Amino acid sequence: MYKFFTPIFLLFVMSACVYKIPQVQAKEQVVKSNHKVYENEDSYILFALRAEQLQDFQSASEIFSLLYENTQKREYLYRSLQNDLTIPAFEKVIKRVNELAQGGVYDDVLTRMKIVGLLGMRRFGEAKPLALELFTKTQDANDVLLLSDVYIQLQEYISAVEALESIYLKNYDEKILDRISLILYVNLQKKEDAILRLETHSHMHGCSELICLRLAGFYSHENNFDALLSVYLRLYDIKKDTELAKKIVQIYLYKKETTQFIAFLESSQSDDDTLLQLYANMKKYEKAAHVAGKLYKQTGEASYLGRSAIYKYESSENKNDTVMLNEVIENLKSVLKQKSDATYLNYLGYILIDHDIDVNAGMHYIQQALVHEPNSSYFLDSLAWGHYKLGECKEADRIMKRVKNLEGGDNPEVLEHIHAIEQCLKMKKVVNK
Repeated sequence: MYKFFTPIFLLFVMSACVYKIPQVQAKEQVVKSNHKVYENEDSYILFALRAEQLQDFQSASEIFSLLYENTQKREYLYRSLQNDLTIPAFEKVIKRVNELAQGGVYDDVLTRMKIVGLLGMRRFGEAKPLALELFTKTQDANDVLLLSDVYIQLQEYISAVEALESIYLKNYDEKILDRISLILYVNLQKKEDAILRLETHSHMHGCSELICLRLAGFYSHENNFDALLSVYLRLYDIKKDTELAKKIVQIYLYKKETTQFIAFLESSQSDDDTLLQLYANMKKYEKAAHVAGKLYKQTGEASYLGRSAIYKYESSENKNDTVMLNEVIENLKSVLKQKSDATYLNYLGYILIDHDIDVNAGMHYIQQALVHEPNSSYFLDSLAWGHYKLGECKEADRIMKRVKNLEGGDNPEVLEHIHAIEQCLKMKKVVNK
């Protein structure tokens, strides 16, 4: 079970261990083309966007740079630099921003670009004062995340947490808390603190997808399946995801908590096959019949119709109800027209025999079942019961002596049949005297 969940954790913590180029956030980055000051502006915008779509970021950068030179619209400049970062051409970004600053063009967005470039070049010492100055000025969530990137690379983890906390305590931004929890868990090894902070936030502000997934990653790493299940259930309330439901089902199967498992399957309707099996195992045949019927309507699979018929019969209080028997028999016959299945052959045959509907026809079905499984104690018992119903007690006794030595030979119903057949033999002896 541990191996199954470990990759989830690795996926979640990698972002704290491997440097990832942050995306520069700025409203000015959106290309606005409502006011044209350059004759070919629209055409060049389309060329640049097409180049981005084709992932030709070098060409996209050059075209946006040309647009900036001809229009002096900074959104084009930002977009050009963002493409340079995507290439990545970090040294080029640093050089361009420095040249722009010398020409009097400098702002917070360009500062962010330069910081990202310095991070990409691993020039963390140069990035630190810039990032600290920028955050001190803006007090912006994205800028504190950028500053924390610098601190993490310098292994100044406590400073990173302190900076992030200063903003989190103002607005309870979940992205900032997520970063705090990663630093605490991975870098500072304060795992309980990391989890406690996430859980506290989730109870006060709700367990969003981001927070729940982070908790799931930590709990899977800790092999804490109770807590992991709790988080997955909270997350499922937010996002009715099929893959998530499968993970919940797997944990319930591992924990063997049948009652809670059934409650989840009933409410989520995420795995009716498993629900059907649980109902059958717990002998909740009426519910099993309903689910099997539902699955048959959804899939048209004959086996579901057969199981629905069997569970309908088993759930019936009055096994001699004519309407119920006719429906069960017709459904089983319908199944057998589509597939020759030993279980349904035996079940149909036994019903025809036990209720004296058509003993000979019933024995014919059972003989077909025995072709599939000649050593089945249950099928042989059904055949012996047919001989008993026809008054052929010696043949029935011969078969039941074989059944006694097979698996299932001590089944209560089998023992009842053995007793009835023995009584039949005794009566025959009395009559023959």
